[in-house]
Amino acid sequence: MNFGDVIFQLLSFIFMFGLFFAVFFLVRSLMSKQQQPNKNNNIEQKLDRIIELLEQDRK
Repeated sequence: MNFGDVIFQLLSFIFMFGLFFAVFFLVRSLMSKQQQPNKNNNIEQKLDRIIELLEQDRK
């Protein structure tokens, strides 16, 4: 086995792992973006509730 063969195999494995992690992080970021509007809506509802309670305290 030549030294060049070993380097080629290492580069091939690094490329395959890099491709796997790129796909993994792409899917993960897309999943988190889908859940984000739900989080914003939940926070908005909580803020609306706090505003209502503060307005009731003023009266």
